[in-house]
Amino acid sequence: MNNFVINKYLVMEFLKTFFNVVLIFCCLGLILNLFEEINYFKNYDVGIILPLSLSLMIIPSIVINMLPFILFLSSMWVFIKLKNNGDILSLKTFGYSNASFLTIFSFVAFFISMVTLFAFNPLTSIIVKSYEDIKGSYDLDKSHLASINTNGIWIREKDGEKINIIKSHKFEGDYLINVSIYKFDENNSLIARIEGSQAIISDNPWIIQNGFQINFTENEIKKKDFQTLEFSSTFSKDKLSSIYSNLDTISFYNLVTNMDQLISKGYNPSLLVEKKHFYLSLPFFLMLMVCLSGIFSLNSNDRRQKTYYILISIIVSVIIFYFKNFSTALGITEQIPLLVSVWSPVIIISLFCFVGVMQINEK
Repeated sequence: MNNFVINKYLVMEFLKTFFNVVLIFCCLGLILNLFEEINYFKNYDVGIILPLSLSLMIIPSIVINMLPFILFLSSMWVFIKLKNNGDILSLKTFGYSNASFLTIFSFVAFFISMVTLFAFNPLTSIIVKSYEDIKGSYDLDKSHLASINTNGIWIREKDGEKINIIKSHKFEGDYLINVSIYKFDENNSLIARIEGSQAIISDNPWIIQNGFQINFTENEIKKKDFQTLEFSSTFSKDKLSSIYSNLDTISFYNLVTNMDQLISKGYNPSLLVEKKHFYLSLPFFLMLMVCLSGIFSLNSNDRRQKTYYILISIIVSVIIFYFKNFSTALGITEQIPLLVSVWSPVIIISLFCFVGVMQINEK
């Protein structure tokens, strides 16, 4: 019974500290993102409500991406608080060790990760998608638009006084598959239609392969088959790929269950795999950040050394952040295997924490 009460007290202290840190990150993120949104809408008469609303919509996604470091700071905060209150020393008389505290808080971190992945993340992906749709509707360049839906890819672009409407079944690597192009004049009259089995869009002009072209004139309709046909467009592979760049619009559940469908729509397979393993590694990464904070904060009872360890731990967390991003970038660019790039920071931190936990548990 005593252990249950003590464990409940420790868990509640950790959760209260965690939510306080989350609130701080939300406030900082809101302030920083609000300036960005105001700058984006400076040419529109939208007032302050829309930028503020969009900032609030993007904050939950930022919190998920920063969750490992939120947990790290939360753990540091609660460990220091318990030490200053004398709770850690008192609880050790009940048989608790430093490893006991780390175990309890690590399980809480694991629970937070599960709630995040299966309850919070599906909601944030929907919110981010709405955020992008609302913000995209205010794009200054309305003459060039692209959309992706369950039916494929739709592009509208202006070519001088003419308008091109482009449809494709899917975007695959350097290719648009099953391409249809409709050309309209300034009076919105159809003047040409192009059909092709695929179009190479890595460079401009596009190379449309194995199709036919129909030209509509006042007097006749001419059809011509072709093996290859050049077509100039303002869109390229990179520009279309940017539509798929924000994977925060895809939930963890959707990544796991619909990976093949997402790839068929044109999402970069490497980015999808990286995002999937980011979510899979999140529970382990959160628990390791708790252990890491405990290693630094419980390593010494000397107040002067405590300040030193806090500064060192913050520096280490920044190094971990950049090392993790650098490792991921190497994986996406295929410099190292993608799975190695995602999991190597977790493995390296695990080895460090294993040694560190053994050391502090002896104190």
